[in-house]
Amino acid sequence: MTYCVGMLVEKGLVLMSDTRTNSGVDNISVFRKMFSWQVPGERIITVLTAGNLASTQAVVSLLEERTKAPEDRDNTLLKSPTMFQVAGDIGKLLRATIAERQDANGVRGKGRFTASIIVAGQIKGMEPRLFLIYPEGNFIEAGLDTPFFQIGETKYGRPIIIRGYDRTMSLEDAVKLLMVSFDSTLKANLSVGLPLDLMVIERDTFEARHERRIAHDDPYFQAISSSWGDALKHAFHSLPDYTFFQKD
Repeated sequence: MTYCVGMLVEKGLVLMSDTRTNSGVDNISVFRKMFSWQVPGERIITVLTAGNLASTQAVVSLLEERTKAPEDRDNTLLKSPTMFQVAGDIGKLLRATIAERQDANGVRGKGRFTASIIVAGQIKGMEPRLFLIYPEGNFIEAGLDTPFFQIGETKYGRPIIIRGYDRTMSLEDAVKLLMVSFDSTLKANLSVGLPLDLMVIERDTFEARHERRIAHDDPYFQAISSSWGDALKHAFHSLPDYTFFQKD
């Protein structure tokens, strides 16, 4: 399992992913799930992946190969004129990769290979954009009604984002909100784990404004986790008391 979030605010994009993959409690590995490409001053494109690891790694590898291909070859990431077209091309690639692996695995393997991808970025002259690509290759775009996307183990961290999100919030506050969302998920599900990868893309800079890996001993994340736990306990105890005997 995994947990990845892409969030769109007025000032740009904030992206975070965990790095845990496992096939049992005694077989846990760390794999990067956030990948980024950029043309300085012109575009930056980042993808977050969840699902079957072999399928997502195949898609990322094919995208990477295209960035190194000759100019006359298809170059989805560095040459597509719009983010919409980038999302469409990645969707087709994901669908084809999953179909190929299912066909190779035979009838018994159908349904075993599934994956989803968040695509985020900005191309010069256009707005920052955020897309969620489904295993079938179709996709939706973030907007005012749906300003963030989650993939993987979404249920534990979603209520935090819904309650705390504000489109006008600073990039720093957006990072803090995702930290709390990930901490809640880590506490509830062992299949999501540290280290975490974080990237902040500020509007119209076409580069990563801030990028880092958050390890187990990260002092800020530890402070967030501890402070959030204390704040929840304080909020709970400050609620009106319940009584079995109703007063007239």
